[in-house]
Amino acid sequence: MSSPLDTDAASASALPLAARATKAPPDVRTWRLDDWHPETGGRQTMVLAAMGDRLPQVIYWGAPLPQTANLDTLHAAHAIDVTGGMLDENPDLSLCPEAARTFPGQPGLILRDHDSTPLLPKFCYQSEDTTDGLALTYADAEAGITLTFRFTTDPSTRIITAKTILQATRPVHLHWLAAPVLPAPQQSAEMIDVSGRWCGEFQLNRTAWSPGIRYRENRTGRTGHEHFPGLLIPSFGATNTQGECYGFHYGWSGGHKMIAEELPDGRRQIQWGHSARMETKPATRFESATLYATYSQTGLNGCAVAFQRHTRDRIVTWPRGAAHPRPVHYNCWEAVYFDHKLEVLKDIASRAAALGAERFVLDDGWFGQRDDDTRSLSDWEVDPRKYPDGLGPLIDHVHGEGMTFGIWFEPEMINPDSDIHRAHPDWALGGEDQTLGRQQKALNMALPEVRDFIYDRMAAVLSAHPIDYIKWDHNRVLPMPDADQTRGSYALIDRLRADFPNVEIESCASGGGRIDMGILKRTQRVWLSDSNDALERLRIQHDAALFLPLAVTGSHVGPRRCHTSGRVLDISFRAWVAAQRHMGFEMDPRELDDRETAVLTEVTAWWKRNRDWMTEADILRLDSPDPAVLAEQQQDRDGSRFVVFAGKAATSVQIAPRPLRLTALDPEATYRIELLNRTNAPALSRGHQVLKEQAIEVSGAYLMHHGLTLPWTYPDTMWVVEGRRL
Repeated sequence: MSSPLDTDAASASALPLAARATKAPPDVRTWRLDDWHPETGGRQTMVLAAMGDRLPQVIYWGAPLPQTANLDTLHAAHAIDVTGGMLDENPDLSLCPEAARTFPGQPGLILRDHDSTPLLPKFCYQSEDTTDGLALTYADAEAGITLTFRFTTDPSTRIITAKTILQATRPVHLHWLAAPVLPAPQQSAEMIDVSGRWCGEFQLNRTAWSPGIRYRENRTGRTGHEHFPGLLIPSFGATNTQGECYGFHYGWSGGHKMIAEELPDGRRQIQWGHSARMETKPATRFESATLYATYSQTGLNGCAVAFQRHTRDRIVTWPRGAAHPRPVHYNCWEAVYFDHKLEVLKDIASRAAALGAERFVLDDGWFGQRDDDTRSLSDWEVDPRKYPDGLGPLIDHVHGEGMTFGIWFEPEMINPDSDIHRAHPDWALGGEDQTLGRQQKALNMALPEVRDFIYDRMAAVLSAHPIDYIKWDHNRVLPMPDADQTRGSYALIDRLRADFPNVEIESCASGGGRIDMGILKRTQRVWLSDSNDALERLRIQHDAALFLPLAVTGSHVGPRRCHTSGRVLDISFRAWVAAQRHMGFEMDPRELDDRETAVLTEVTAWWKRNRDWMTEADILRLDSPDPAVLAEQQQDRDGSRFVVFAGKAATSVQIAPRPLRLTALDPEATYRIELLNRTNAPALSRGHQVLKEQAIEVSGAYLMHHGLTLPWTYPDTMWVVEGRRL
């Protein structure tokens, strides 16, 4: 049995360090990074080399190399030929391609001096450090500028992290600084990046490689629905489950830029960094965000599992520890919106608890004069009209039902119609005549007095009440990109977390507008989309799994008639789609009939019984031969158990379901397979299909090479299959 992260590497042997430097002939320096693990071997090797004192370039990145590999020979073998129409020597595709060395593509650094004179530094070797990963420092002494590249490897998650740091002897103006620039594979016909929109996040774009650049820049000032900072580059023939793939993620919550460029000589480079001109002030130090990169020999899933594990196990910090069960979540937004009535909310809380909810979240509308979305943002004091005795009576009732209590804030925003804007109009970011978004402006988070004010108001609420959860919203884009805005928001969250360490935070930005490893260092959950339409969620969750684990991905059972699409879907489909991730409800439970109540209670109970192992499981996207079916296999790390969710999103072209191949099983092992919700088979499913009658025992080889043959069903339905290794 193997998982997408446990590829054997027979040639790997123990390394004392993740990074090793070797002394080559006088003209060459080489370094090697391996993610070797004593139990599973290695999955990838990255080799860097430099001629003399020049900046290094990545000369190999891929499957593990033997420890006996001669890096000098690899450096020599990496060189490409020179012919007509080329320079006499090919400029290096270095970790920061230099315009001063006649590099023919996009440079990794664009800089101006304090007097706006363009700077074209030429960096030379200064020092290296392999104490903790690999740090390489290069300098242009004449220009007074230093570049440091930092790399670390994680043998457990199989993620390589990389960062670029620039330092100057006097303040300089930064236009563009790339994280360490990595090559893209030649054995690839396309790249996969991620776009989206409100209620339609995580849309995958496949773009063919061609001469020139694929340039994507997010200038909205937040991560954005439109430009999730992720990239996958599959090699020829790669699918979800097989083939080679390279993955990238830029962990920054402000505007970012991605360049995927094919040079005239055929070489390809990948650059990530903050949006151009985001640093509005001169400074003596700048640094990129962390670039997370990985290589897979098990298709897109290998990259996906690396990102999932790294996010869950290395990025997120859990207030009660990673082993604490993720609570079933109830949010009242789509039940009451701004119409808060204490007795109604108490009734809803009791019904939610009876369904299995363990956390109740009071959404927008509890503060100021907040009767709609046009007023009171930043007036973070409890509305005495709606809560004459404060929040205490509601919180006491919620606790009495056995649930914890959470609350909604949108701290970085302000309505012009608010007491604080009238008192401090200068606190708003951008011009007075700017276009509003949702009738609001953004607060200038770079100002310490703004952060202090927000902190004081939030801390007062958190100190006065037993609140263990914040839904932290961000409902408009910024009037301009500004790195100080993002750093200010980070500082505020860090301060609140330091003083209220047991409070969990969800990152919401009109749904999935701020999801990245930068914000997830400070939060524990993301609201993937404002769409509670289970059909749309099925696709969004399927594609977001390329980067996000179950543990952080909120998914709610929405109303019978979806408020954002108008679509009416059966409770079983809605419940099972929510059960694919961190499960919750977001509807008025008073609308449920007896059957809907029974189904939702049953699915919720199933999720609670399985959440401990599912929270740690890898989400593996399956290669469905039927485009109407979106399927995934959630499998625990030792491969002893799994659950398959096979959602039918459309009408199939053929009549009978095609067999669905599973993945990452032990071909010699026997598995017990049971169709968990076989009673959902409709009357038109008329055959004596064995899974409708009983569990079966079959080999891993059969499941991976022939696949599961599931019963016929309607569109907008889900089959759920449990598997255990015997």
